[in-house]
Amino acid sequence: MHALIELFLAMPPIARVVFMLGITSALGLALGHIRLRGVGLGIGGVLFAGIAVGHFAKQAGVTLNPEMMEFIRDFGLILFVYTIGIQVGPGFFAALKKSGLALNGLALLMVGSSILLTALLVLFDLVPLGSGLGVFAGGVTNAPALAASQQVLKEVGADAAVMALPGLAFAVTYPFGIAGNLLAMAVVRIVFRIDPQEEARAFEAARRAEVAALDTMDIAVTNPALGGVRLGDLTLLPSLGVCASRLLRGGQLRVPGEDTRLEEGDVLHVVGPRPKLEQVRLLMGREADVRLTTKGSDLRWERIVVTANPVLGKSIAALNLKGACDVVVSRVNRAGVELVPNAALKLQFGDILTVIGKPDDLKAAACIIGNSERRLQTVEMIPVFVGITLGALLGAIPLFLPGMPAPLRLGMAGGPLIVAIVLARIGHIGPLVWFMPPAANLALREIGIVLFLAVLGIASGDRFVETMASGAGLPWMAWGVLVTLVPLLLTGLLARGVMKLNFLSICGVLAGAQTNPPGLAYANAVVASEAPALAYATVYPLAMCLRILAPQLLVLMLW
Repeated sequence: MHALIELFLAMPPIARVVFMLGITSALGLALGHIRLRGVGLGIGGVLFAGIAVGHFAKQAGVTLNPEMMEFIRDFGLILFVYTIGIQVGPGFFAALKKSGLALNGLALLMVGSSILLTALLVLFDLVPLGSGLGVFAGGVTNAPALAASQQVLKEVGADAAVMALPGLAFAVTYPFGIAGNLLAMAVVRIVFRIDPQEEARAFEAARRAEVAALDTMDIAVTNPALGGVRLGDLTLLPSLGVCASRLLRGGQLRVPGEDTRLEEGDVLHVVGPRPKLEQVRLLMGREADVRLTTKGSDLRWERIVVTANPVLGKSIAALNLKGACDVVVSRVNRAGVELVPNAALKLQFGDILTVIGKPDDLKAAACIIGNSERRLQTVEMIPVFVGITLGALLGAIPLFLPGMPAPLRLGMAGGPLIVAIVLARIGHIGPLVWFMPPAANLALREIGIVLFLAVLGIASGDRFVETMASGAGLPWMAWGVLVTLVPLLLTGLLARGVMKLNFLSICGVLAGAQTNPPGLAYANAVVASEAPALAYATVYPLAMCLRILAPQLLVLMLW
């Protein structure tokens, strides 16, 4: 043992830092996997492992290079928030529309009330600002908010003692932040005497009634007025969101194009929402007895993934696959959503096209569209570093707001996040594609947050035990319960009692607005339904952005 200690002390400074972070990260991740009744610390286990390692390191007189630790902490933060932005970017703006508006309104209420409570605690001198920021982040189990707190305190010139407070308060309030989410769900369920199984059935029934899923119909052309009319001149089809993908004429199955002239007796295979298909049937004739399947014919259908740079941003009409390859696109799947291939629909990287044609023609179409499995699994590193560079630049720009004592900066937490959301929504600029395979995104995100929490825990460890032993952490616990429970109960009771929302969707909102994966896991365990996950995904992007930006506003208003 003595030899190991001597070997450790003889290590170069960077090797010593890497060794300590490796030990901390491994122990923390193992601790996070321990679950009691399905609930565990998750990634927060790294923070607690770091606190333990930091405490014992201080007792042993071990020191780590502060500049190296600071760089690793900030770089981990950048990786984490950037990959979050890339993940949520494509659906971020869509989540603010239609039904998602109500759910995001609830998330805004929940985040805003937690910010207001924290501000009141600081204004009435119940907690100092540094501790209040940690209570805010820990009470809502949001590590990026803690990271943003550290960043903004550094920018305003806080001393080392103040810089240590958020991490200590976060560690104290984090456990109840997880438990409080589950408790709030249980309270809503008990108060309104809710049956989760019935809520699941109601949700599925409502979703089936709202979603215009794509369907198919084979229509026999019996309307004599359509004889000789070009298919491209039937503007009713694209206006209804309907696409004709196959044509049977004289016993021969073919791929129709815009120049195809209809004849009485033709049978068209059309794709679109069922009510719209009924309107097309009334125009053309009647539903045919025959089913237009590609079996037994020389036509085939394949799913081809858009990966070729030249087609990105091009509309389906501009691509002209019918003229170039004699194939037709019948459906487009984008991020799990099926779209009718309107002529004006612009293609994005990763779109999955259902294409119909002869085998050789399909191969030619695949060459144009890309269909490269390798590109789908490869991380394009140039766009990653371009995005990080732009994020760092945006984070450094001072934003002067009326009434603020100092300019607002998005910093290393907000800048990369906002840039990543915008770039992911754009999709590509020239040859630069901001698509990241989900597995790679998750790996980089986990590495980033693990490094950040490990450094933060080690830095806080030398004071954590002293703080708890002195009793200074007990008020933080009490205020953490307040910051956790009041927004959760206010949002949950309002959503059910006033807005009459589905209980399972409310559970998803409560977990998503708190960016709390254990809360989502608990909601999923209550009953098998997609409702919690859908609501969680709807509010998560906005909630995460607000949680990261909130500490900066609190510091600039209260510093």
